[in-house]
Amino acid sequence: RMWQIVVVGEHMANMAGLADDLHRRFDLPTGVRQRRFQKPFTSGVAAVDEVLTGGFPRAALSEVTGAPSSNRTSLAISTAVAACRAGECCAWIDGCGTFDPESAAAAGLEFQRLVWINCHGQAEHAVKATDLLLHRGGFGLMVLDLADFPEHTVRRISMTSWWRLRHAAEENGTALIVITSRSQTPSCSTVCLELSREKSIWRGKLLRGIRSLLETHKHSSGRRASFESIV
Repeated sequence: RMWQIVVVGEHMANMAGLADDLHRRFDLPTGVRQRRFQKPFTSGVAAVDEVLTGGFPRAALSEVTGAPSSNRTSLAISTAVAACRAGECCAWIDGCGTFDPESAAAAGLEFQRLVWINCHGQAEHAVKATDLLLHRGGFGLMVLDLADFPEHTVRRISMTSWWRLRHAAEENGTALIVITSRSQTPSCSTVCLELSREKSIWRGKLLRGIRSLLETHKHSSGRRASFESIV
């Protein structure tokens, strides 16, 4: 079973109450500040973990950017799969309503440990929902997916909001991954990964996967890796 919350229009006012209800129903752990000292979250992709020196850091905001079909969502799902298998509670804040449960299930995602919040194209609501859940605490990993919004929409999110999300992640030991089409959080993200599509991998006339090039912008010299997703 997966917890799905739909956040649209007037329902946004009830998000605070929904967040409290989640803690009662979802049995979220308390006292999680010590998580910042635990190991990073593996992405499930060896080449990516090597670039990140172990994985996505806890108590931090990380940004994954890239065009469509660059494996940006696949990488976040792979990380969520690994986190759920490790016993963590996770949340996926779906800004544009593009999360595909069937694809996630095929990748091995454990829905009983995932809360899916569908914001149906409301970027402001997505940020607010993320903020509320981060401040309630209890989630080891949270993904804020803003990748399918027009760039000008995401750019309207204030730097104050980004810093608030970062501080909330730090306070509660949560690894927050933000997915965007182009970097929006350079000054407050601990990790910034840019993905680009290298080539499509075909088996006859069937698409087998996509090879992506990953580059990090948070190291002085930059670090690169290639990896593939399997369709």
